[in-house]
Amino acid sequence: MPSLRLIVSALFALAVFGAAKPASADSFSNAQRSDIEAIVRNYLVTHPEVLEEAMTELSKRQTAAEAQKHEAAITQHADAIFNSPRQVVLGNKDGDVTFVEFFDYNCGYCKRAMVDMLDLLKNDPKLKVVLKEFPVLSQGSIEAAQVAVAVRMQDPTGKKYLDFHQRLLGSRGPADKAHALAAAKEAGLDMAKIEKDMSSPEVRATLEENLKLADAMGMNGTPSYVIGKEILIGAVGLEGLKEKIAVARCGKTTC
Repeated sequence: MPSLRLIVSALFALAVFGAAKPASADSFSNAQRSDIEAIVRNYLVTHPEVLEEAMTELSKRQTAAEAQKHEAAITQHADAIFNSPRQVVLGNKDGDVTFVEFFDYNCGYCKRAMVDMLDLLKNDPKLKVVLKEFPVLSQGSIEAAQVAVAVRMQDPTGKKYLDFHQRLLGSRGPADKAHALAAAKEAGLDMAKIEKDMSSPEVRATLEENLKLADAMGMNGTPSYVIGKEILIGAVGLEGLKEKIAVARCGKTTC
C-alpha cells in the first residue's frame, strides 16, 4: 500500500491540477505547500476510512484497466490463440467456448491443473480445449516441449497426444528429452519420426508462436489460460475455471 506521504502528495497534486481553475504548482510558496499538505494529512488522520475507500477504488480501476488490456490483446491475436494450426485441439472442435491452456511440463501447478482440464474435458461436451506448450522453466522444459510438438505433428486426432501429455505431466521427476521420449514410446508413437521431427522448422515455429503469444498477453507464469475475453495466470482451480467458462458461455461479465 502507498505510504501516507505519497497519498498526501497525490491528493495535493489533485487539488492543484484537478480544480476547476487549476493553479500552477510553482504558484504556491513552500509555506503554502506545507500548509496544504498538513491540512490533507490531518484530514486523513481524522478520517482514516478515506484511505481504505481510496485504495478500494484504485483496485477497481486497476482491475478494470487490466481487463480492458487483456480483452484488447485477445482480440488482436484471436486467430493465433483460438485457431492456430500449430496447437493441440481436444474435446468439441465446434464447441461454444474455447478453453486455452499454456503450460510447462516442469510446472508443478500444471500437474494439478491437468486434473482440472481432464475433468472439464470429460464433463463439458460443449467445450473446445486447446493446449499450447509454453516452456519457460528450464532447458528440460524446452526439450520436453520439442518432443510434444513432434507428437502433435503425427497425431492429428489428439488422442495419442493426450495420452503422452498425461504420462509426461503426471510422471515424477523433472521433464526433459529422455523422459518425454519415454512417454511418447509408451503412448505408441513412431519414435523414428519423433526424433526426426524434433529438429524440424515446424517445432521451432510452434514454440516461437506460443512464446510470442504469451508475451503479447502478459503471461508470466504457468499454467495460464485464455477463456472467452479473459486471461488467467496461475492455477485457479476447477471451480474457478468452471465459473469463467460459464461467463464466456453467457457472453457477460457475470451470469
